[in-house]
Amino acid sequence: MALAGMSAAQAGVIDAAQRADNTPQSWSAWGGDIGFNWNRDLTTAIGITLKKASEQTAKQDVRNNEWFNVRESGGLQFSVVNNALQAITGGSVQMRGGYTLALRDGSTLDMSNMTLRPRSSDARSLDIVTSDGKVWFYSDHVMFRLKDDGRTLQIETADIRVTPELADRLGAPEAANWSLGTLQMNTQVYIQGTGSPQDACNQSSPTYPWPGNAVTGVSGATYEADLFMETFDAQFMRCQGCDGPGGTDGLMVFAPDSSLINNVNNGTAVPTIAGDPLGTSTALYTGNIAWNEMFSGSAPNYNQPYKNDQHPFLIWNLYRYNADGSIEQIGRSGVKHAFLTVNFNCLGTCYDGNSNGRGCQDTYATGNNDSSGDLGPRSEIIPASGTWGRCGSIWDPNCTGSQHSNGNDSYAQRLKTHESQIDPAANAGATYKFESWYIARDDINIYNSMATLSVTPHYNSGSHSWSLANQTAYRLGPAIDRWVDPTTPGANALNTELSNTEGHAKVAVKATDNGNGTWTYTYAVMNLDYARGVTQQAPAGGGPDPRVLSNKGFDSFSVPVPAGSVVTGLVFRDGDTDATNNWTGRVANGNVVWSAGDRLSPIGNNRGKTGNTLDWGTLYSFSVTVNHGPTSGSSSLHVATAGSPSAFSVATLVPGS
Repeated sequence: MALAGMSAAQAGVIDAAQRADNTPQSWSAWGGDIGFNWNRDLTTAIGITLKKASEQTAKQDVRNNEWFNVRESGGLQFSVVNNALQAITGGSVQMRGGYTLALRDGSTLDMSNMTLRPRSSDARSLDIVTSDGKVWFYSDHVMFRLKDDGRTLQIETADIRVTPELADRLGAPEAANWSLGTLQMNTQVYIQGTGSPQDACNQSSPTYPWPGNAVTGVSGATYEADLFMETFDAQFMRCQGCDGPGGTDGLMVFAPDSSLINNVNNGTAVPTIAGDPLGTSTALYTGNIAWNEMFSGSAPNYNQPYKNDQHPFLIWNLYRYNADGSIEQIGRSGVKHAFLTVNFNCLGTCYDGNSNGRGCQDTYATGNNDSSGDLGPRSEIIPASGTWGRCGSIWDPNCTGSQHSNGNDSYAQRLKTHESQIDPAANAGATYKFESWYIARDDINIYNSMATLSVTPHYNSGSHSWSLANQTAYRLGPAIDRWVDPTTPGANALNTELSNTEGHAKVAVKATDNGNGTWTYTYAVMNLDYARGVTQQAPAGGGPDPRVLSNKGFDSFSVPVPAGSVVTGLVFRDGDTDATNNWTGRVANGNVVWSAGDRLSPIGNNRGKTGNTLDWGTLYSFSVTVNHGPTSGSSSLHVATAGSPSAFSVATLVPGS
């Protein structure tokens, strides 16, 4: 079907003016199909049962969506500038068939033949209108791109969220605005616009703003990449056996909704994140961030510096700050692989879905960050270089260069933590922080690409779920810097960075006078992005990315103690509930040493092995009581993989003589 006045061949042809001249254009999309991926664990928990769908098609995809056709009538209108969606301006589309939902109160919602239309309160969101004319769900964080030479407008992913009205009807007010899954849509597209016919954004040009390219007209200046975490929040996703405080200790999953923004500088340093100490970049000329979906190969003119599946990655962690002054990382995710940047509110003009430009914003929403099809293990990444080992990954275990299902279930690669780890009664006086990171190749400052939030665990008995309430105190930087501030550490405390070409780590310490002639030293070691990577080039046909054989971090931590010291109370904390993988503490040769009990082979693919080395994105903490007060000294971090140096010395506070 073509719109009035157009031939079928013309429908979907992009006007060349759409390239890089900031000329707004109006797009219309209709027909095609729509897919849903529901978080059925969560829908059931809050009182929704999805009954058998009508008119579901046989289509399958790697994200396990359930597909339905979209009627070839009506149409959504979009405002677009330089291939970036600015707003959904009007119209609607209707799907064929759909779901019937049974609610906890015995009533039903008919979602068959539902309509999607723009939300009046948010130009980048859609209301989902059911057959009763009500809006019980809405969809936000719409991520789109053009495919098939511009003939298809694809909504790659968008979250499906609960309206406050439905949450109240379910008797689960805590679920208001929660993500219950994602939708994907492929539609035909018609584009109108006028302007210059030239494409000003040749990504293979030496003048394109890739990191390392010279800035035209500015002697000695080059573009640099500096990505910022703009904002995020965290949501409960599911639980095995949750029954609340003091119960059987269910296993929970949490995921974030994380938004980024590229550096805004164009010759002058101005804040990208206003009011934050890390919010202003030292890179005066903003480089674009390369952003290719996995298995997209080396498309012509795309991501010219890399010619591979380069894209940013996202991880997240949960921390407990204990009443005794110690810190524990009680949850850590796998790796979310980014696949598209939607480039909202950009300040430059040269970008598209494969290139995040100056001042461009992008969001990976909660449901998408919980998508099994997009999550992999940290063991496939060399973090300091932003390199993914596609060859031998869970998507391509035989290194054929073809994508396969990764085999994840709804708990694999998620941030998981037990109820006992956030139970207020079991952890009296504790506070909690959630941390979210982006990892991007060529990023000059990893610390402004991560941020933390204070959160308060709260159990909801009606839905057998946990909320992370009171999400406040947003700040750039890692959680270890909230435990001991590196610039103002306070008395008897210190936070020191290890930085080299293999990555970064931090050692922080608090020394506490026990008032009886002894001091307790509590150390936290955060491996940020340190890995001694061992890689192997993929064989012919295996694609452009290497195989990661190993990316281990550290396997021991030690601090010196004076001869004749009385040493007691050695404690190790890795934040899980498995005592079998704990490091062993001992006094040897004038040092207190904690070391991994199961040293993995320094060579060999460590994918899928839990191990207990201190690998990237992970914090371990240690405590020891000594009958000597603190003085300046050095700790030692031993590298788990053979090479030079075999260990690093990091300044800290140690027991004095």
